[in-house]
Amino acid sequence: MEAAFAEYLDEFTRRDWETLDPAAVTDPVRVAVVGLGWFAREWALPGIARSAYTEATVVTDVDAAAVEAVAAERDVTGVTPEELRSGVAADAYDAVYVATPNATHLEYVEAAAAQEKAVLCEKPLEATPERARRLVVACRDAGVPLMVGYRMQTDPAVRRLRDLIDAGVAGDVVHVHATMSQTMLGELGDDTDQWRLDPELSGGGALMDLGVYPINTTRFALGTDPVRVSGRTRSEHPAFADVDEHATFRLEFPGDVDALCTVSQNAQHASRLEVTGTEARLLLDPAFYEREDRGFAVVRDGTRVDVEFDQVHQIEAEFAYFGHHLLADEPFNPDGEHALVDVRALDGIYESAETGEPVALDGDA
Repeated sequence: MEAAFAEYLDEFTRRDWETLDPAAVTDPVRVAVVGLGWFAREWALPGIARSAYTEATVVTDVDAAAVEAVAAERDVTGVTPEELRSGVAADAYDAVYVATPNATHLEYVEAAAAQEKAVLCEKPLEATPERARRLVVACRDAGVPLMVGYRMQTDPAVRRLRDLIDAGVAGDVVHVHATMSQTMLGELGDDTDQWRLDPELSGGGALMDLGVYPINTTRFALGTDPVRVSGRTRSEHPAFADVDEHATFRLEFPGDVDALCTVSQNAQHASRLEVTGTEARLLLDPAFYEREDRGFAVVRDGTRVDVEFDQVHQIEAEFAYFGHHLLADEPFNPDGEHALVDVRALDGIYESAETGEPVALDGDA
């Protein structure tokens, strides 16, 4: 079996999107980082620095102390959110990376669009479908490129998974199983006064924060979008009284392919994606977390091949793609219109959880 897959798995970590020589880049894309939470400090800023195509030049946050500390540590310019939105330091950056709570994405993206700056916005796009549409329209009307932070799409393991599906190695895809869970109050700190537990800021709980990973990664791997969704949510721990603690959902894709997914913010750590076809099973386990190595395996006729490969820094790969495509003047694949499909799917799953009925996705996000 190994020989059969060699042509697809050789040079596993190749960047099939890269047309520029990173060694020849002398003027990387200057990025303003908006939001200095743990993810931005521990992953985004290091990823920007590791990428040959980007450099962080400006940072901002509602926490003035965090801005001062990061600005000194990274030797970048620190500004207030108001200064960022008003364009005081606009000459110091070419693009804006938005990593604030979901319900605050719109204000920063609108400001960046007004300043004619390219945007990389974290997912999900916003806390509500209406605000997500406004965000996409703001960039569209201003003529600025918008990329959404689907880091799984630039991870080589996911791209090779898609290659194998496209090559027919799995045969006809029959179904997909995906799970993503964590003990949020243990892994991300024990503070219950945080934005992920505030429905006004987050738009929801486990489904919004974690569910977007299996939804979007499955869409990317299959190369198609769900036509119907259904699901249920539940909460038991008092900290999750206002948002969903656990969610289970089904995505129905064309060709009667179903994806069955579970996510939780209060369960044992897990991260797995399995695509089952008529000829083989393709597995990513671990799959979704940036802080753990990905595993890749192919199972066919009772034989399992685990592929060993050099792990990449997921966030560096994402920012390299972002900067590369801006410098090469190439369009982003995970753009705003692409992200609106996920927003509609999330909204549909919440609707289904309330009504107990499946929800058709009409394509109009």
